Amino acid sequence: MLTASGVVAGFFALLAVISQRWEAAFTWLAVAAVIDGIDGPLARYFQVKKRMPRFSGERLDLVIDYFTYVVVPALMIFTGGQMTKGWALIAAVIVLMSSLFHFSDMGSKTEDGFFVGFPAIWNVVAFYLFAFPMPSGAAFALIAFLGAMTFVPLKWVHPVRVERWRVLTIIVLTLWSGASALALWQGLPASPTLQIILVLCGLYLLACGLMRSFGRD
Repeated sequence: MLTASGVVAGFFALLAVISQRWEAAFTWLAVAAVIDGIDGPLARYFQVKKRMPRFSGERLDLVIDYFTYVVVPALMIFTGGQMTKGWALIAAVIVLMSSLFHFSDMGSKTEDGFFVGFPAIWNVVAFYLFAFPMPSGAAFALIAFLGAMTFVPLKWVHPVRVERWRVLTIIVLTLWSGASALALWQGLPASPTLQIILVLCGLYLLACGLMRSFGRD
């Protein structure tokens, strides 16, 4: 039930997108992300797989994640006004299609918890597009680049599952979450101060993945 409630948060986000209430939409996506972050540990603690062997929590999680991490953000990108309608439609298609590869890839995670290839966190990408207004061409180039990175086996850090640098990563994630929440409270786009925080936190998370990709295991 906890996992399934993520789709309700996603639906409220979808309703907010339709009425172009962007801050509310991102808030509901954040609720869905929190649910996605805590349901796995709770399921393991309560031994759901043992108690309900017919039920696949992983499959349910993937269905909801595709909706909240991909479908809703694709609609935000299409309707958000960062690109002309033609390019926005192509960008949305890139988001939807490339993410299917990630969700179907049996090797999308390493044994130490890193994602392999861009992990389809399009909710975060959409948030950056709204927090950092940019030219239409740059916005489309970002979407196209990240869509292509889905198929490149570079590593991307999972901020909770990766044990290496976990304490620092969680601190950075907390700072990023606070800056994001404040940006939504104040209204998008983000203020220059919050933009700096969001950039620095994002660069740290990217650096973790690059160090894992090119460093020694």
